[in-house]
Amino acid sequence: MGEPVTKDLAVRRAATLEAGLRTGLEVLGGSLLAVLFLLVMASVAARYVAGSGFAWSDELATWLFLALVAVGLPLAASGTLAMRLDVLLRWLPPSLKSACDVLADGIAVHGALVLCFGGAGVATLVGGRSTVLGLPEWLRFVAFAIGGGLALAMLALHGLRQRGVRGMAASLVLGCGLYGLAQLSSDWFATPSLIAALAAGLGLLVGAPLPFALIAAVSLTGPFGGTMPEPAIVQTLVGGLGKFLLLAIPFFLLAGELLTQGGLAERLIRFAATLVGHWRAGLAQTALVSSVLFSGASGSSIANAAFGAKVLAPTLVARGYPPAHAAAIVAGVSMLDNIIPPSIAFLILASATNLSVGSLLVGGFVAGGVLALALAIGIHLTVRGVVDAAPRASAAERGRALIGALPAIGLGIVVVVGIRFGVVTVTEASALAVAYAGLACLALRSLDGRGVVLALRKAAAEAAAIGLLIGASAPFAFLLAIDRVSDQMAGLVTSLGAGPLAVALGANLVLLVAGLFLDIGAAILLLAPLLLPVAIAAGLDPVQFGVVLVVNLMIHGLTPPLGILVYVVSGIMRVPAGAVFRAVLPLLGVLLVALTLLTLGMAAWPALAPRLAALF
Repeated sequence: MGEPVTKDLAVRRAATLEAGLRTGLEVLGGSLLAVLFLLVMASVAARYVAGSGFAWSDELATWLFLALVAVGLPLAASGTLAMRLDVLLRWLPPSLKSACDVLADGIAVHGALVLCFGGAGVATLVGGRSTVLGLPEWLRFVAFAIGGGLALAMLALHGLRQRGVRGMAASLVLGCGLYGLAQLSSDWFATPSLIAALAAGLGLLVGAPLPFALIAAVSLTGPFGGTMPEPAIVQTLVGGLGKFLLLAIPFFLLAGELLTQGGLAERLIRFAATLVGHWRAGLAQTALVSSVLFSGASGSSIANAAFGAKVLAPTLVARGYPPAHAAAIVAGVSMLDNIIPPSIAFLILASATNLSVGSLLVGGFVAGGVLALALAIGIHLTVRGVVDAAPRASAAERGRALIGALPAIGLGIVVVVGIRFGVVTVTEASALAVAYAGLACLALRSLDGRGVVLALRKAAAEAAAIGLLIGASAPFAFLLAIDRVSDQMAGLVTSLGAGPLAVALGANLVLLVAGLFLDIGAAILLLAPLLLPVAIAAGLDPVQFGVVLVVNLMIHGLTPPLGILVYVVSGIMRVPAGAVFRAVLPLLGVLLVALTLLTLGMAAWPALAPRLAALF
């Protein structure tokens, strides 16, 4: 009896320590985000009131963002932020699934060791101080070394809680073995990017956290002629995060969280119901219009999917929608959040390609309108046997609902107009969005201090996970550039021809296939820099191509095997993911039709643009 009791006690202690570490990191990350917000707002105020901002604010803000990612990266090693592909594991027998879990955590341990020792290594090699503040450059890399160490602790506690002492020890030993293998030198030479792709693919298949799998995969290229030792991997990772534009990601996430915590999202739903609630399939159409309106405040499809699964889906089921169909509707309409501005996906694309954020956001409005219309048609055609139409709302009811929803609707308008007309930068606009959301909730007395703290913690953790993915993709993208994969990609895309239509179709086919196996963010970071030069050479407008690329990849939020939006909704609603994938097929069909129309319009634009210019 003594041994099982001891094991149970160890598991309970591991769970307590893991929860405590997670809470501590979330609180620290939320505090950093609050300081970051106050700093950017102070700089904005100084620039517009005093006529000049603080010379040191941009540099300090970038360093604080790096600290936020370093603090939050252990949270991306386990739990809901780990970006694990577990769909294939669900079909495995328990014994094989357990082995895959051990291997997945071993790969994550390898990635954490690279961050830990690579960060420490580059800190001892780099010298100098930052340009404005004079901070020692090694501080940035020490932060990620500490983050890697905390990730190891998180993985050990997670493994102990899930699989006991033996399972935890097996993962740690395997991770150390992989790390040791990566340090070996040999006479074997192979294409490093191919080795990295195979290793990352294996990591994804067994359920390893995506950012850690990418880091471990690049590390494993060393024995095969790879040119990126550990310090170079961490230095490239940190360099990929050193863009002021990326600060907009945590701020937009925070603005969406504040609106949700403050109850303004429910006001959007009430307004949407007065507009389309009396239509056929009125409740499903209300979900669609609510998603369109919420897109202007959130920018995160996953956040919208989670909100819809908790708030809208139970009502759909209560009105007679089959659970799988209700889940499919919520997942389908949620993909609009990363299309209609402000969009996290467009910010990631801009950071990877240097495209204009303002132009991308305007293109997102056009594409979002086309996709919303397609989804409305798909819902109208597919909903059968459900009578859920509400009485037509009067003009007075619509007016009252509009007034109630205006604070949330206004956020997206203010952000996009400010960016598009050059009044504020993207990062400043995102900080103003946070201030706007906070003041709106306080004016309506719908948000208390506890809600603010919860929003800060959640937004900081999500921003750190996204930031780590962006940083982890940088070394992988470097390998792709060294191996001239862009030339091979150009040959593949132009296999149908070198004209605008042929390249547009070829690029879409490549994205449709790649999106089945790559996370949306990783696909943007890795493929956009490869495909964009080919599109420009064919005469396609780069902004239009960027919009179509994001639309193509966002559709994969609904396709197996990854289908992240389906998994989020099905997990919350406790509906089998396979049933939701089947139910979402009609909506997937209309979205592909919309993608085709956008692609044809993009291909025709080079010929139409001069004629339109001559007319006007």
